[in-house]
Amino acid sequence: MAELATIARPYAEALFKASGSDLGGTAAWLDELAAIAANAQLQQFVGDPGVTAVQAFDVISGVVKTTLPEAAKNFLRVVIDNGRISVVPEIADQFRALKNAQSGSSDATVYSAFPLEGAALTDLAATLEKRFGHKLNVKVELEPALIGGVRVVVGDEVLDTSIKARLEQMKVALIS
Repeated sequence: MAELATIARPYAEALFKASGSDLGGTAAWLDELAAIAANAQLQQFVGDPGVTAVQAFDVISGVVKTTLPEAAKNFLRVVIDNGRISVVPEIADQFRALKNAQSGSSDATVYSAFPLEGAALTDLAATLEKRFGHKLNVKVELEPALIGGVRVVVGDEVLDTSIKARLEQMKVALIS
């Protein structure tokens, strides 16, 4: 959605500049706030005209699992005061994109039918980095419907080597 991206950009850029050398730490608490802010019930609560900014801040900071640094508290106050809590997930996405651009890496989501850990994940990450030509921040999500194999999403590129995809290809070939 272009409107959310337009609203989120100044917040993400300001947060990126203010983070300095602690981009990893900022990304961690920002991702946690984004996950909380994406909750529809929370957005409804914060959007209620009877709820004050202080109440909204207290609820959100009470849900956070870690202790928020002062920069995170200030960011949260600004977002709440400006009525932009629903934009926090987009701010996190844009912040991550700025962070990745600086480090020359990309986010990669690996969908797998089975858990990937240890050496298998390391080998897969090395193979994917070679295939895509740059460093990847690999995140694994389970998707049992794939049956076997993996589906990798890096930006707008998709590499699907799952059994489900192969079965679909066979189905199309047989029907044609």
